[in-house]
Amino acid sequence: MKELVVVSGKGGTGKTSITAAFATIAKGAVIADCDVDAPDIPLILEPSIRSREDFSGGKKAKIIPENCTACGICQSICRFDAISIDKSNGKYRVDPTLCDSCGVCVWNCPENAIEFNPVINGELFVSETRVGYMVHAHLGIAEENSGKLVTLIREKAKKIAKENGKELVIIDGPPGIGCPVIASMSNATLALAVTEPTTSGEFDLVRIIELTKNMSVPAVVVINKWDINKEVTENIEKTLKKLNVPLIGKIPYDRAFTEAQIHKKSIIEFAESTTTKTIKNLWKIVREKIEIEN
Repeated sequence: MKELVVVSGKGGTGKTSITAAFATIAKGAVIADCDVDAPDIPLILEPSIRSREDFSGGKKAKIIPENCTACGICQSICRFDAISIDKSNGKYRVDPTLCDSCGVCVWNCPENAIEFNPVINGELFVSETRVGYMVHAHLGIAEENSGKLVTLIREKAKKIAKENGKELVIIDGPPGIGCPVIASMSNATLALAVTEPTTSGEFDLVRIIELTKNMSVPAVVVINKWDINKEVTENIEKTLKKLNVPLIGKIPYDRAFTEAQIHKKSIIEFAESTTTKTIKNLWKIVREKIEIEN
């Protein structure tokens, strides 16, 4: 099973647009949308949901009022100020939005008056799109354990690919270098890092490249909107040479990306242009590097 993960050190580089374009060209690859905090690829590919399941990524403390003696131990040891007096009954209560799920109050309550049960943090979906199966998810606002959810998405996507005789999973990874990025990239066949010619884009590209090297994941780079700042583009090219990371192509700024999204299409489906030819050539290079036939 081959896994191509498309990543970016920062948001706004065009990572999802390029992922959607590759998925359109690949025709039949299973798509894994691992950007669970801001899943955008469904806006382009219009998935038709076939199944859904709840995602539980952790537990929350909850005080049982009838068992609480209001001793105050739980409040005194809570580092997150999540426990306070409920003025309606004089007992303590836990604010679930502040609770960090550490469990310290549960272990230290002398009356065993605090429950510690799994909570639903989001939903995981298996869908069909016009370009193939897609596994995606919705993580609740301010919910935790996005890394665990990303891992579940990848596992589900690989299972579907195996069941349907598909040789490739294309992963739309989260931006940045945090836990969900690590989860999306672990043991991937190839990481395609998408950057833009800005100072922050260059800085964050170096961070994501360092991460791929630490994880022993081969990486290549595409500079999107390269012509909006040719000087920074040249700096990025020099940086990549120093890091010994291949630059496989540069995509010009093209309003067609935005126009295509408005019409809920990938740029490949929207209109033939110099940009689409560039992306198709990029796909040929990526396909050769991950050694797939289609």
